[in-house]
Amino acid sequence: MKYMTLWLEAPLQAWGFDSKFDLRATLDFPTKSGILGLLLAASGDSGPQEDLLAQLAEAPLLAIAYRPKDMSQATPQLRDYHMVGNGYDEKNKWQSLLIPRKADGTKAVGGGAKRTYRFYLQNHFFAVTLGLPDNLAEKFAKALQMPVFDLYLGRKCCPPTDIIFRGLHDSQSQALEQADQIAEQKNLKPWRRLVETPAQTPGAFAIFDVPVRFGNHKVYRDRTVCIQ
Repeated sequence: MKYMTLWLEAPLQAWGFDSKFDLRATLDFPTKSGILGLLLAASGDSGPQEDLLAQLAEAPLLAIAYRPKDMSQATPQLRDYHMVGNGYDEKNKWQSLLIPRKADGTKAVGGGAKRTYRFYLQNHFFAVTLGLPDNLAEKFAKALQMPVFDLYLGRKCCPPTDIIFRGLHDSQSQALEQADQIAEQKNLKPWRRLVETPAQTPGAFAIFDVPVRFGNHKVYRDRTVCIQ
């Protein structure tokens, strides 16, 4: 097994874990589904990818949040207000496709326009270590350096502002050491960690962020984590 170091830095990041149509929340840390989605986007593995995701489901993942050394508290989340499906001409073939409709194609009750609230992390810095079998580690390491699809930190409006892939290592401790070196160069200090843990661990909670199937009909299962 190899351990990959990823560096996630951007003005905005959004890591959905319990989002509804009108309320798009974000976790305070990168999610496993978000990280695996990032890898599959880089490698061009689109569609359901159930077999590949089954190989990645138990990959050990550790997320570390950093912040500037002179900062006493975290930057609050940004709430963005959206109107979706408003102002389109139903008589125009292409514009009509942008109006939200029900699953059967009929109009939504109350009209097509819908309000949504979307939350973002502002000016956050994360390092992620991910343990992968050697063949998958090499595959994704190459993909991240020459991605097939554009890479985003959660949503398309969240492009990274620094290099994501920061190397493969023989152990998690080496991967963490690499992350700390990057943080030191940026005058950042470790703040908190999101770690995978047994359910009986004090402070543990479950999040549904382990992808079983991507594509049009996504399926997830839960894992137990805690914040340290």
